[in-house]
Amino acid sequence: MTVLFYLLKIIMIVRPQQHWIRLIFVWHGSVLSKIFSRLLLNFLLSIAVIIMLPWYTMLGIKFTLAPFSILGVAIAIFLGFRNNACYARYVEARHLWGQLMIASRSILREVKTTLPDERGIEDFVRLQIAFAHCLRMTLRRQPQTQVLGNYLDQEALQKVVASHSPANRILLLMGEWLAIRRRSGKLSDILFHSLNNRLNDMSSVLAGCERIANTPVPFAYTLILHRTVYLFCIMLPFALVVDLHYMTPFISVLISYTFIALDALAEELEDPFRY
Repeated sequence: MTVLFYLLKIIMIVRPQQHWIRLIFVWHGSVLSKIFSRLLLNFLLSIAVIIMLPWYTMLGIKFTLAPFSILGVAIAIFLGFRNNACYARYVEARHLWGQLMIASRSILREVKTTLPDERGIEDFVRLQIAFAHCLRMTLRRQPQTQVLGNYLDQEALQKVVASHSPANRILLLMGEWLAIRRRSGKLSDILFHSLNNRLNDMSSVLAGCERIANTPVPFAYTLILHRTVYLFCIMLPFALVVDLHYMTPFISVLISYTFIALDALAEELEDPFRY
């Protein structure tokens, strides 16, 4: 059971508090590594705009910052709505995994205390570990056969792999294990009902996680924000260059970082199980 508790714990990401100075320069775990190339392109575009400034002025093309201020506020508001929606998915996913930890620890504790001399209890523990692994890999869309083979016998493995819902199939095997002990008189009706309720709790967690994983944020909502953010960042240097000149690349990248990072962060939070 200690192995299971360790497994459930490591799947939940826990990061220690870091000093505020270190947070400024941290690279690992930030979205900066994913958007660095986009910011670099924005920086190079800003340099190109500075070089083209004489022709830019000669043609009488002039952008003012007023429209960009209004558009920036609108984008920030909609990005906030989207990030809140995505963060709510992340919080719910973490809450569901916490419920799984509670249900798993409770059912194993009850089985261990009510059937202390049961020889097959290790099989039940292995099923529980296999369920946690299976749910994790299903949500992350990873292959499962090799890992599950470490905890399931060949017959059970074939049943699980052939199922449309492998994690649910493992719950069925756990229910069958309890039913056998009930029919043999090792479990009373009350204890069986209590343990079966734990399995129902785990089934609810499974359904909740699948709902989050299989119901993304509407694509049209994501697309319109994505397009607007990048169009804003592309046009921004043209509006800044007249007033800022050689400071344009730095200010443009700083502003673009805010919007592009929020957009990238929402993409990560949208699928919390891969985060």
